[in-house]
Amino acid sequence: MRKLIGTVLAVCGLTAGLMQAEAGEKARFVILPDTQTCMEECPEVMESQMDWIVENADSIDAVLQVGDLTQENYPAEWYLAHKFYERIHASGVPLSMALGNHDIGSRAFKCSDVYNTDNANRFFPLQEMAQRSYWGDNLYEGRIDAHYISVKAGGRDWKIISLPFGPSDKELEWAGKVADEHPESYIVLNTHAYLYCDSTLIDGEDEWRPTLYGYANDSIRGRANNGDGVWKKFVSRHRNVIAVFCGHVLHGGLGTRVATGKDGNKVYEMMANFQRWVTGSKMGGEGYLRIVEFDFDSGRIDVKTYSTWNKAYHPSPAQNFSFENVRFDDYLRK
Repeated sequence: MRKLIGTVLAVCGLTAGLMQAEAGEKARFVILPDTQTCMEECPEVMESQMDWIVENADSIDAVLQVGDLTQENYPAEWYLAHKFYERIHASGVPLSMALGNHDIGSRAFKCSDVYNTDNANRFFPLQEMAQRSYWGDNLYEGRIDAHYISVKAGGRDWKIISLPFGPSDKELEWAGKVADEHPESYIVLNTHAYLYCDSTLIDGEDEWRPTLYGYANDSIRGRANNGDGVWKKFVSRHRNVIAVFCGHVLHGGLGTRVATGKDGNKVYEMMANFQRWVTGSKMGGEGYLRIVEFDFDSGRIDVKTYSTWNKAYHPSPAQNFSFENVRFDDYLRK
């Protein structure tokens, strides 16, 4: 196993629930990891996540879902997903979703055999999503597969770019244009597969890499990229990219990396997955989600992992930590 690459992480203090923002400038995002086994086996756990988000809507600037909303790309699963996520829409919290390998394919049990996102676009149609005040733009006409949303949080502008499993060169080029056209905005990448469980980029040596899947050479999208390609072709090239969120990988279901882009900007990258087959997983992940707070006054990014089912924080320090000495002013063009 390759060695952990990154920075020393300091454990942050925990509370019994999501605290209201203190005085000062903070942006708070909630990251929803793969929900596929909740959808399949225990939707009541996923319902607890929706309840919690709605109850705390005033303290959340955006929700990012990292992909694998469904287990088998069944229309029935997408119907239920729409029913759940409509509650977030109704709460007024901005929502962006990436499409994972289980959300892509021609039929159940053949996820990612070909590139087919018709079910996702049927139940989350662009004409519905684009009505949201925070909707930015999308790459493919009439489809949500690659898109970004615009968020005002902590007194700053943010562009959250969501790209599907194994982004193609075309999608990465488009994301780069979004970053270049908005130098005044922090850029966050939300995608399904990026980090491996040893906290390094997914590459040609790793299990479940996108280039192993049947649609890796799709004739319309072009060849899929693993995490190392996403880093080289997009993330590392743009000064205003500050964070990457992802899921997908099993084993310990955890990865954390801090890397330096070509302009000297630190990129804070996090993989979290709690679904069935992740070590220690119960009830589809027990409703664990990530609360990521960008604190501009203190120069910190605080990460907490909370179970909406157990109503408790994760007991591991590796799931609750802080990045210190974040130079927020270095990301934006002056």
